[in-house]
Amino acid sequence: MGNCLTSEGKRPRKKPVEIPQPTAISSVKPNKPVAFTIQNLRQTPGCRNVYIFTYDEMRMATKNFRSDQILGQGGFGMVYNGVLDENVRPGYQTTQVAIKKLNPEGFQGDREWLAEINYLGQLNHPNLVKLIGYCCEDEHRLLVYEYMACGSLEKHLFCRASVTLPWSTRMKIALGAAKGLAFLHGAEKSIIYRDLKSANILLDEEYNPKLSDFGLAKDGPTGDQTHVSTRIIGTYGYAAPEYIMTGHLTARSDIYTFGVVLLELLVGRRAMDKTRPSEERNLVEWARPFLNDHKLEILDPRMEGQYPVSAAQKVANLACQCLSQDPTGRPSMSQVVEILETIQMQAENHEDTLVQSGGTGKLNEFPKRA
Repeated sequence: MGNCLTSEGKRPRKKPVEIPQPTAISSVKPNKPVAFTIQNLRQTPGCRNVYIFTYDEMRMATKNFRSDQILGQGGFGMVYNGVLDENVRPGYQTTQVAIKKLNPEGFQGDREWLAEINYLGQLNHPNLVKLIGYCCEDEHRLLVYEYMACGSLEKHLFCRASVTLPWSTRMKIALGAAKGLAFLHGAEKSIIYRDLKSANILLDEEYNPKLSDFGLAKDGPTGDQTHVSTRIIGTYGYAAPEYIMTGHLTARSDIYTFGVVLLELLVGRRAMDKTRPSEERNLVEWARPFLNDHKLEILDPRMEGQYPVSAAQKVANLACQCLSQDPTGRPSMSQVVEILETIQMQAENHEDTLVQSGGTGKLNEFPKRA
């Protein structure tokens, strides 16, 4: 989780936790909804469209959880590179996977682990990471995901050793992440992701983005409810201000967080960076005056020369709308998708025009930096 906001102390880990099964929104018809616990997960193993692995199979897939197989680490524990093949399970086609091993002393526990299975075990969308299976054996809790070759957006934006993401790729990532959120919000029973951040947006070999880590996801309000009341938890710099103040969670909370990620893509800075001067540590607070005045000089200088001013201004305006202090002033995620698709289409048409004209045309309409 990184730097986390929480309104309560450390929780007991061993108490069974019931998680309601969300309404499935995939092409595969789900089993009848049940209150899901560790106990009935073990008793009714056939109630998920995922594989169930033994701990020995997980050890074999990760070469006994060898240190050189580690892909990453978070509040949940370690994520390992793994291979499922004939040696692990006879008849299984060789597949590279990512295996998350829950640390029982870590920030996340049974509640978050179960939430991942309940949501990702049923949801099916190109912009959500696919859950392949799980292991629930004795005290061991593991999740097996599709392998995402290019890792996290966080790594590509902020790791100095990484190649700079070009404007077109950043917009592709923004649109894909928006589609994933819009899918969750538009479900028959809406789902609030609650943990959008650059570290949780994973990229495949073609830089297609997929939302991962559904441990904090919640079912949205139903009926006459306007919000879901919940403990305040999230990551510094990303959480919506009204959620921090009241604990009232809505889809608009996700939209604010998307605005933060969109700003990270535009500016190339972390949502919270303690290495910067005090007035620049919180990205939103620092950037808001520039956004309000329609100033583009804060855009990532590494992208200079890659975008028309008109497109950059539209994306910056969208980020500003998503970051509105008034939740009702934020667009819906379906509106965000529509705006980003329009921007992308205009950019593609502009590039086609340039190719046909055999020159660089008006692409000299870029912001100039001192």
